[in-house]
Amino acid sequence: MMKNIFLSVLLSIGLSSCSYGQGPGTWNIGGDPAARKLSLTLAALENYYIDSINKNKMADEAITFMLQKLDPHSGYLSPEEVKEMNEPLQGNFDGIGIQFNMLTDTLYVVQVISGGPSEKVGLMAGDRILRVNDTLIAGVGMKNTDIVSRLRGPKGTLVKVLVKRKNELIPFTIERGKIPIYSLDASYMLDNETGYIALNRFAETTYAEFKKALHELRDKGMKNLVLDLQNNGGGYLNSAIEITNEFLKRGNLIVYTEGLHQKREDAYASMKGSFEDGKMIVLINEASASASEIVTGALQDWDRAVIVGRRSFGKGLVQRPLPLPDGSMLKLTTARYYTPAGRSIQKPYEKGNSDAYNMEVIDRYNHGEMISADSIHFPDSLKHKTLVNKRTVYGGGGIMPDYFVPIDTSYYTNIHRSLVNSGTVNKFVMSYIDKQRAELKKKYPDFDTFNANFKVSGEMMKDLLHLYESGDTQSEAKANSDDEFFLPADVLVIDRKNLQDFRKSAPLIQLQIKALIARDFWDMNEYYQIINRENNALQHAVKIINDAKEYNKLLGK
Repeated sequence: MMKNIFLSVLLSIGLSSCSYGQGPGTWNIGGDPAARKLSLTLAALENYYIDSINKNKMADEAITFMLQKLDPHSGYLSPEEVKEMNEPLQGNFDGIGIQFNMLTDTLYVVQVISGGPSEKVGLMAGDRILRVNDTLIAGVGMKNTDIVSRLRGPKGTLVKVLVKRKNELIPFTIERGKIPIYSLDASYMLDNETGYIALNRFAETTYAEFKKALHELRDKGMKNLVLDLQNNGGGYLNSAIEITNEFLKRGNLIVYTEGLHQKREDAYASMKGSFEDGKMIVLINEASASASEIVTGALQDWDRAVIVGRRSFGKGLVQRPLPLPDGSMLKLTTARYYTPAGRSIQKPYEKGNSDAYNMEVIDRYNHGEMISADSIHFPDSLKHKTLVNKRTVYGGGGIMPDYFVPIDTSYYTNIHRSLVNSGTVNKFVMSYIDKQRAELKKKYPDFDTFNANFKVSGEMMKDLLHLYESGDTQSEAKANSDDEFFLPADVLVIDRKNLQDFRKSAPLIQLQIKALIARDFWDMNEYYQIINRENNALQHAVKIINDAKEYNKLLGK
């Protein structure tokens, strides 16, 4: 009798229809036995469990667990996570318009966004923000997310900040506004004929940014292009298609998607591209993923560009966003990407084993793939032919470059990682500019003068090390010359091994310091023009693009 009553109660609460329309489609799970089982379980817990339960939290955890058992890219996002995911792709947010670093528990303004609210009231790079409204944010261990939430807010609202500039405390009242997020890091001429464009993601605004940069470079005489997609993790498919459209002839297939419940959908170049004929190189590495691989795969399959670098990440699964009523979202894999030649971009994975999937790039390094292309082996079953010159290319996980560039770890040491990760390099640059800003502006009135003549001296390198050890940038140690520094063993407390590593990493550290100073005085374009001297893939690309015989050989002409 009690069992029958119990079942009746469960059925009355759990067997109602569960249909609703949201976003991309309408779901109807009311008649599904598995859905009924889940609904009955939740109802039983709510009505009969010994203690109270949080239904929403339990549902979130159950959904997360289920999706984790599928592929590595399906997932559940809370309403807050949905907002965080969309902001960088939608291309803007409301805020005060600064880039900042938290160094030694203090907010340092790294860059003031041109035309933004902070620039209008007079904030400057190098300023320290101590208070936001009535809240002290310096020296209290506040999380970055908490600081960002205080600085951001709806357009038109006011925020008061207290800034320390050298030894002066200055209050500002800033009216928040719409702040653009740019996906194009840099665009400049490498030489008289070759342009360079670096993209960090594929967002809503990427195509417009790219078109503008392409037009400006062509006005400067660009005939060849290096497109840098290293470390570009992807983004919107439409942006990738629009950009690829600029390089291919009308009617060329760019990408197609297909899945069990999704029929094949093809995307073609739909108009005359603005750069269909010039020589072109695409740079990729193990962190180039998704939309980056779509662009790269299409250009390689049509023999339109030489691909330079290392094998890309291998993310070829299509996620469909399925919004839920409370603002949360399922990010569900519904199809696979295929290049025009029919290659699957997705690397292999074991369902439910996301740890192994995420460690796969580390495994590549351990197996020697980052050092030598001979360590990479593809089975004949994954062999494909390019569509024009019939070169052999492979599917089954990422895009293999036409010209392999091994990873260069010669300058990367433990002391270098520690200097960067601890924020010491950034803090040193801020402190240096604080003291030298007027003198530097007078001595280097434009970037070309700075780029040609500024050197990071031995004295500066000693001060950097002392800052790392003690937080004091005022070192009494003297450099022997501006071109070379010598550090006696008794000057510093770091051990001899770290001292050797510091000397080994010195050229890279000096380059990073110079690039950061350039970013402060000018912009990201100038930063990249300096830091790209250590971009080995780019250096190889310049040589290839200026050697017609080598370029044509790599394309199989």
